[in-house]
Amino acid sequence: MSKPLLILMTRWPAPTRCKKRLSQDIGASRAAAIQRKLILHTITVAKSLQEKGYLEIRLAVEGIGSKKISRWASSHGITQAEYQGKGSLGLKMKRQLVLAQRKRNLNSKNHREIIFIGTDVPDLCKNDIISAISYLTRNEIVIGPAIDGGYWLIGFSKNILCPVISWPFSGIRWGSSSVLKETLRKAKIEGVKYKLIGKKSDIDKLSDLGFWC
Repeated sequence: MSKPLLILMTRWPAPTRCKKRLSQDIGASRAAAIQRKLILHTITVAKSLQEKGYLEIRLAVEGIGSKKISRWASSHGITQAEYQGKGSLGLKMKRQLVLAQRKRNLNSKNHREIIFIGTDVPDLCKNDIISAISYLTRNEIVIGPAIDGGYWLIGFSKNILCPVISWPFSGIRWGSSSVLKETLRKAKIEGVKYKLIGKKSDIDKLSDLGFWC
């Protein structure tokens, strides 16, 4: 039986290449240091689940070239890593879905659940991911709402990934407070069964650091 694929969407944690909004408040070096800690926390949680056989991990990275991505992923014990590519967040996620499908036999029996998370959630824990995997057995999409109006997790059942779907990734005002609302509206129009899991805060600006502390 195919294991779910957990795709970690992240940025290279170097000054001026990540956390631009947070950098404006606390400086680029401090913001990058926070990004590094958040990435390490996310990878630690994900790897603990991979080691127990719950899932496979792939990094999708922005801010460095493909060769450096592979080396950086390997330094964290991750064998699968890809460049996010250009465009909106929606286009980047769709691209990762397409790549994931291409790397597997196109026989429908080999399709599997795919879950996206960012690396900005300080209170992410193993049960969050386990719950998402469990809910995908009874729902076509699982979403973890973010306090800012977006989402920190979105997962897709294997039943709706052949062919790769487009509607969750287009016509969305990415980076706005209406991302979740617009995604749910589209899901209802498409007649897709979805499940919302725990609301969390991600670290994007100075006021968000209170959730970490």
